[in-house]
Amino acid sequence: MADDFSFKIVKNIGEISQSKGGGWSLELNLVSWGERDPKYDIRSWSPDHQKMSKGITLTKEELVSLKDLLNKAELPE
Repeated sequence: MADDFSFKIVKNIGEISQSKGGGWSLELNLVSWGERDPKYDIRSWSPDHQKMSKGITLTKEELVSLKDLLNKAELPE
């Protein structure tokens, strides 16, 4: 069931941004979901890291590909 899941933030890599109210923050973390091997994870977290928003989970290879793509991209101002 959806209520039966566990997670552990293995490493906090950094904060991307914080909500205007100053509570939740968008972070890049290394997270182990359900005691599986950790993956890179981008999502918003509550200050105590007990609640989270929907996010995206990436393998190391996917994160490297995203990094390469962003480095090459011409982003609009």
